[in-house]
Amino acid sequence: MASNRSNQLIVPQANQALNQMKLEAAQELGVQIPADGYYGNVSTRDAGSLGGYITKKLVQIAEQQLSGGMR
Repeated sequence: MASNRSNQLIVPQANQALNQMKLEAAQELGVQIPADGYYGNVSTRDAGSLGGYITKKLVQIAEQQLSGGMR
């Protein structure tokens, strides 16, 4: 399936890590990930929960890196 995304990753190698984070977040939140990768049938609430959870995790990672990993 072709994608019309306008967002481009600054570090393309991060795509695999972001996908892994998405899978872990979905599993932890109990959200079913579509096998075909199409999220159009995922409820708005579930998609928002995934996005919020991933953002929270990314902020935590950045804070740890900025503080020298001491947490």
